[in-house]
Amino acid sequence: KEALVLQCEWEACTYVASKMEEFCEHVAQHLQQHVPGEHRDEMDPLEEYTCLWQECGFCSPESSADLIRHVYFHCYHTKLKQWGLRALQSQSDVSHCQLDFQSRNIIPEIQENFLCLWEYCERSFDNPEWFYRHVEDHSFCSEYKAAGKENHVVLCGWKDCDCTFKGRCKLREHLRSHTQEKVVACPTCGGMFANNTKFFDHIRRQTALDQQRFQCSHCSKRFATERLLRDHMRNHVNHYKCPLCDMTCPLPSSLRNHIRFRHSEERPFKCDYCDYSCKNLIDLRKHLDTHSKEPAYRCEFEACSFTARSLCSIKLHYRKVHEGDSEPRYKCHVCDKCFTRGNNLTVHLRKKHQFKWPSGHPRFRYKEHEDGYMRLQLVRYESVELTEQLL
Repeated sequence: KEALVLQCEWEACTYVASKMEEFCEHVAQHLQQHVPGEHRDEMDPLEEYTCLWQECGFCSPESSADLIRHVYFHCYHTKLKQWGLRALQSQSDVSHCQLDFQSRNIIPEIQENFLCLWEYCERSFDNPEWFYRHVEDHSFCSEYKAAGKENHVVLCGWKDCDCTFKGRCKLREHLRSHTQEKVVACPTCGGMFANNTKFFDHIRRQTALDQQRFQCSHCSKRFATERLLRDHMRNHVNHYKCPLCDMTCPLPSSLRNHIRFRHSEERPFKCDYCDYSCKNLIDLRKHLDTHSKEPAYRCEFEACSFTARSLCSIKLHYRKVHEGDSEPRYKCHVCDKCFTRGNNLTVHLRKKHQFKWPSGHPRFRYKEHEDGYMRLQLVRYESVELTEQLL
């Protein structure tokens, strides 16, 4: 297999890796600097959990774990787009995608860790790359079972699944139906597909793009009829409403997580050295760094020797000393004030102009206009309240 070209797109980073191990390790360093630690209460939540991947703008109102899971999916998505680019280069009769490239880094919202439901396993992962590799390992270890006198079949060990297959290759393909794994992504629009055939169909449908006049204002996908657009828009509706606030969620599990982090005062993770307690293990690990005598964080900016015992201090140092060199690309559509980062514009819209994103949607979306500035993309959302099964 040829080496991959995995480009980091965290802010202005130009790092390129050839292997997923190196790539994920590099991105983990960005996360270590960015995710807040002990002084999280001193920071604006909008700044705490905002993804700085280019053209993304995701902001989790829940916890740092959501952001970490989200950013690792960017790593996985970057790999899939590389496979998509190579697939296109191998097919001379297939043209390139004609959809809006601004959506190329828009990825699904991952509500929970990836959980392996293979028998007696149930391991949990925040990185999809390691999760899918782990599940594939199960397929290699699965035992054959006799099916008649001469035939043998390999069993699927996934929870509540009785399927059998003649070989491990078919089992691995089948496991994708359990894990929802995708194997290729469009390098232009970012869409993900279960196989190359569906990816090429995605490209070939665009030969008559001028006839697809109905465009989704949420993700820029196009459709030939208004009915198809309406069917598609239902995917953007969140159906489970929190009984304690206006938040809506796409799944019952994400609603439970929201209630636990947003409305519950329970803090089960306690520090052994002081009275600090928190709601998740990640925050506790960050806090434990503050008990170290040595500075836990160092500024990675070239020729800068600044050190600190908390990530919050490092981030404040970076913003005051090193930030501001880049050209402002984000412009407020109300007062024309410009910002270098999308999350700064988000904070401005909320505090200065009292804008609120719709319930159940964790961010504003920005779209590039003809003058080159990124401005708020105005979108109509809907939400459906359920009176039962909320908890």
